[in-house]
Amino acid sequence: MKGIGDIMIKFDDSIRFKDKENDIVTIGELLIDMISADYGDDFQGNAYNKFFGGSPANIAMNVKKLGINSSIASAVGKDGLGQFLLNYLKNYDMDTSYIQQVDYSTSMVLLNKSKGSPIPIFYRAADYHLTYNSKLKETLDKSKIVHFSCWPISKHPVRETIEKVIEEAIKNEMLICFDPNYHHMIWENGEEGVEYVKYIISKVDIVKPSEDDAERLFGKDTHENQIQKFLKLGAKLVVMTLGKDGAIASNGIETIKFKTMASEVVDTTGAGDAFWSGFYAAIVKGYTIREALSFGFAVSAYKLKYTGAVVDLPKLEEIKAIYNL
Repeated sequence: MKGIGDIMIKFDDSIRFKDKENDIVTIGELLIDMISADYGDDFQGNAYNKFFGGSPANIAMNVKKLGINSSIASAVGKDGLGQFLLNYLKNYDMDTSYIQQVDYSTSMVLLNKSKGSPIPIFYRAADYHLTYNSKLKETLDKSKIVHFSCWPISKHPVRETIEKVIEEAIKNEMLICFDPNYHHMIWENGEEGVEYVKYIISKVDIVKPSEDDAERLFGKDTHENQIQKFLKLGAKLVVMTLGKDGAIASNGIETIKFKTMASEVVDTTGAGDAFWSGFYAAIVKGYTIREALSFGFAVSAYKLKYTGAVVDLPKLEEIKAIYNL
């Protein structure tokens, strides 16, 4: 059983959500992105700039700017960097009551400024100590969508938290969405994690793998075959992003292709989060799945023009006008 039951996700249908106070809760890492001032792939630059980061946090910030309600559940350290992240959220009127402050250092990712797929170096501590508590249950009970990525399932004890989240989301008939951004470097030593990621895919409704994500999980294959593997595991909708070549989406019955809308690429950091954000905002506002996917690519194209994972996005209606959707 999935969060929205056994209904098929059809491209020309919209999703009918229960009337709830919050639209989406994103769960997982809240961290610092340290991005090099110069382009390069070998970390030889001397200067790095500090940015608000963490994929679920990026999405929670983005969707609010686009015009829907969001909350984020995460864990940060009781340190200056953790306070920086909390202050950043508060400056944008985000609710920080579901963010736990723990006795571990705030997590950080070091990245090179890139026009392709940046290669990160991970420094993790606080992010994987998010616990399931009454506050987390509270935001799940009042939300329509739950989103998480491979980060929180890659380490204990937060993996157990996500398993409880999935149970609660199914009970609440929420839409369960998963970013299968598998990377062996974020997993416990000696644990590859591929089989566990496949198990999680069987529990969710929508996944959005990149070409690299699919290859890391299944090995090399055609895009169409990769998509079928995700569907066979149990996902109801698979959106495979192909960088400058656009994307392919399939619900197991129909497969459609999308061209990229990006005309200018300054920094790719957070482009996938921007896609999710546009997609979520559109489905909450009642657009069809096909239309919502187009909104996702439009928001991603808008973000690519700027450095950093979180940029000042306009409302969804303005995105619609900019990209003639």
